[in-house]
Amino acid sequence: MTHKVSQISIQTRFLIRATDILLSGLALLLLAPLLALIMLALRLTGEGDVFFRQRRIGKEGREFELFKFATMLKNSPSIGAGELTLADDPRVLPLGRFLRRTKLNELPQLLNILKGDLSIIGPRPQTSRFYNSYRPEDRVYVSMVRPGLSGVGSVLFRDEEKLLSEVADPIRFDQEVIMPYKGRIERWFVCNQSVSLYFELIFSTLLVVLCPRTGYHRRLLIRLPPPPEALRRFL
Repeated sequence: MTHKVSQISIQTRFLIRATDILLSGLALLLLAPLLALIMLALRLTGEGDVFFRQRRIGKEGREFELFKFATMLKNSPSIGAGELTLADDPRVLPLGRFLRRTKLNELPQLLNILKGDLSIIGPRPQTSRFYNSYRPEDRVYVSMVRPGLSGVGSVLFRDEEKLLSEVADPIRFDQEVIMPYKGRIERWFVCNQSVSLYFELIFSTLLVVLCPRTGYHRRLLIRLPPPPEALRRFL
């Protein structure tokens, strides 16, 4: 694993930020009818909430408010698996299952990108509980960049809820196995960030969402730090 952070020029950072703004703004315009339909459907179903807001850890350890479409019961963090969502989780609302399966619940984060809280690609922003499950040395690297709507962790753990349903103690497995490994691969991203990797991960994200059975994520996996033995059969 590379331990030296990739040096990105001011011009490259400007290009990535400009691309973030251009693509997220264009997506909001093109998807406006779909977003309006989802908002109406959420208002008329479930508990009537449209958006879910949650504090996440961003660049330099600063907290920000992350937006998603509401997919679960309002008191979900206080019941069941808490902040962890499992496959067939009874706290997920009927429409929410569709939104989560298709990743449409993540679309409001396009607003976070425009605000500058997120990039399109970066380490996935975590709540303080999950952020603290990273090793301290990995948190140092993760905090150097904007978190992302997608990224290497999102591509590799594209079906994390299903993965967690196959282990005996999902909460412990997530905290002791998945999150420390996520910290390592997000650190890899920070150490190897580039314009080419940025666009590669955008392409990879589209592939794993639209064609999840292609196994494209494995091409990325061979370049990453090897997963712990407990994770290998899932990736």
